[in-house]
Amino acid sequence: MSVSRLLIAIVAAYLLGSIPTSYWVVRLVKGVDLRTLGSGNLGATNLYRVLGWRFAVPVAAFDTLKGAVPVAVFGPWAGASIAISVALGVVALFGHVCSVFVGFRGGKGVATGAGIVLGVAPWAFLAVLGVWGVTTGLTGYVSLASVIAALALAPAIWFLEPMRRDVVGWFAALAVVVIWLHRANIKRLARGTENRFGRSRGAAA
Repeated sequence: MSVSRLLIAIVAAYLLGSIPTSYWVVRLVKGVDLRTLGSGNLGATNLYRVLGWRFAVPVAAFDTLKGAVPVAVFGPWAGASIAISVALGVVALFGHVCSVFVGFRGGKGVATGAGIVLGVAPWAFLAVLGVWGVTTGLTGYVSLASVIAALALAPAIWFLEPMRRDVVGWFAALAVVVIWLHRANIKRLARGTENRFGRSRGAAA
């Protein structure tokens, strides 16, 4: 493994993760700050509330790639092990959540975290995506679906990707991070005040 290449990969992973896709899209299309709209979150779900599917889907796809590219491209380029490659994905996730371009704010990291899974364990990615989609469809709560998908992540890798069991601990830690980032949503879910998908108290007001 090349130390110099690894350092470059770390910086590149953070900067790639830091690209505030939804913020720039709303700024370009509407000329406003997404942090002042809807939930104020810089993620694809809030972008959907503001601009709809036409913009939210490609932004979510790009945010997913922000997690997959460091794992699948930067890591191998640096000659890193699979564990270090996953760590590069986590660096990109940190960039997404704490973007240097928007005052160290960002999204909740679900799409970027999913990209890390995609880059390492595609079958587990599909399974967790299915869990997320079914839960969202049944309940209407993206936040609840994200938390349940995070809880399903480590078991999905363990059973569907046995060759990747050596990095299950990384993904268990990733699930904890995603759940922690949704702590405010969990409190609102418990109180019955959480927004359902496609609706926003702010937009309604």
